[in-house]
Amino acid sequence: MPVTDKALPIDPVAFAAELIRCPSVTPAEGGALDLLEERLTALGFTCHRLPFEEPGEDRVDNLYARIGTAAPNLCFAGHTDVVPPGNASDWQVGPFEGTVKDGVIWGRGAADMKGSIAAFAAAAAAYIKAQGTEAGSISFLITGDEEGPAVNGTVKMLDWLDRHNEQIDHCVVGEPTNPHELGEMIKIGRRGSVNMVITAQGKQGHVAYPHLADNPVPHLVAALAALDALELDQGTEHFQPSNLEITTVDVANEATNVIPATARARINIRFNDRHTGQSLIDLVKNTVSAVAAKRDATLTVSAKISGESFVTQPGPFVDLIARSVEHVLGRAPELSTTGGTSDARFIKNHCPVLEFGLVGETMHKVDERVPAHDVEQLTAIYRRLIDGYFAEAAAFAAEKQSRG
Repeated sequence: MPVTDKALPIDPVAFAAELIRCPSVTPAEGGALDLLEERLTALGFTCHRLPFEEPGEDRVDNLYARIGTAAPNLCFAGHTDVVPPGNASDWQVGPFEGTVKDGVIWGRGAADMKGSIAAFAAAAAAYIKAQGTEAGSISFLITGDEEGPAVNGTVKMLDWLDRHNEQIDHCVVGEPTNPHELGEMIKIGRRGSVNMVITAQGKQGHVAYPHLADNPVPHLVAALAALDALELDQGTEHFQPSNLEITTVDVANEATNVIPATARARINIRFNDRHTGQSLIDLVKNTVSAVAAKRDATLTVSAKISGESFVTQPGPFVDLIARSVEHVLGRAPELSTTGGTSDARFIKNHCPVLEFGLVGETMHKVDERVPAHDVEQLTAIYRRLIDGYFAEAAAFAAEKQSRG
């Protein structure tokens, strides 16, 4: 499909503002994917709308778009869904007005992450106009379920790619990676995350007759003290130390004269590449079992792994994005694995992946906003990345093959 004059050039600032005007609070599509699909189709992309649903979860719409048929396929991954804005009257500018005022783009999703989607679309449009797609393919993997439960989004899209023999070779995720200024930080990996519930089962009774009851709270407190005392590690080459945090302790007992029957606590562990989710589950279960045996108590552990740790080792792909940042901004970015999780934790099973986007200081806050100049500079960085990627395609193919 030919590129139309209507599609080029894409003004990244104006396009970011248009996307912000789409109220795409998870799981609502809000018109954001429609708008992106329209622009990409005009550029010559083949677009696939991918709605997914399952019992107990909201139906979510997603988009995979690709231009070119040759390898390698450079993919940009991200999400058009946003978190709720809260009370709109608390905002200086309406959260979905998409206003550009005094050089600043205002609105929910400006930083996380409609600004980076607009920047990559603009960079891709400029590259396609100048170079075409003979050197390889460019694709977009855009979900509407990143800020929600992440059940009907990226994971199912990646399964769809496998079933349709769609291969992505390297991926950039446009999450807001920079703490304070554009170009500070590239995320080359993320820590893993595992959530667990520790339940202490006792025997209800009257507080005046403790010998006729079994209070589960002291058993739970002892287990939590043992877990809190664990030193998981001291960090690794690319990761900070793993940390275990107690997030809730619940008894649900409103009576002052009743010993409860059950007490529960939740913990979360953010972990580096010294561990797996299962190894930490085993560690917690063994620690809790030792406390239970010592106290003759009934303590159980249930767990859910949200994602494993991963790192894209420095090499040609990481070097390219770092050089692109330095060329545009004159600063060498830090290679980091800090922060929470992202959909990169799913993509890393398919290809090398890194994250680079805007400044995240205002994401999820009232008055979310980004400087328009940052979006323009990010566009220039992405354009430099695309140019370099296809100019050095052989090196990236060899890098991917060496990593299996």
